[in-house]
Amino acid sequence: MRIIISNHAKIKMADRGAIEKEVIKAIKEGSSEPAKEGRLLFRKNFAFNGTWRGKKYKTKQVAPVTTYKDKEIIVVTVYVYYF
Repeated sequence: MRIIISNHAKIKMADRGAIEKEVIKAIKEGSSEPAKEGRLLFRKNFAFNGTWRGKKYKTKQVAPVTTYKDKEIIVVTVYVYYF
């Protein structure tokens, strides 16, 4: 299926430190769980070993929220967690 990243999701990715490659990998390789409004949330952990907003973290979890339309996966928003 084709993956489309909405403008809102692109803004959230930039704000939260995710890149397109990570979002696509999370969808293709990550675990999935139901989200609000019939959507699907994916999660995938990535080695980070860096600093985000002044704090050091080993892991970055990228969690895109998706919906489906016309045989396309549409990324509605993206959450990012650091730990």
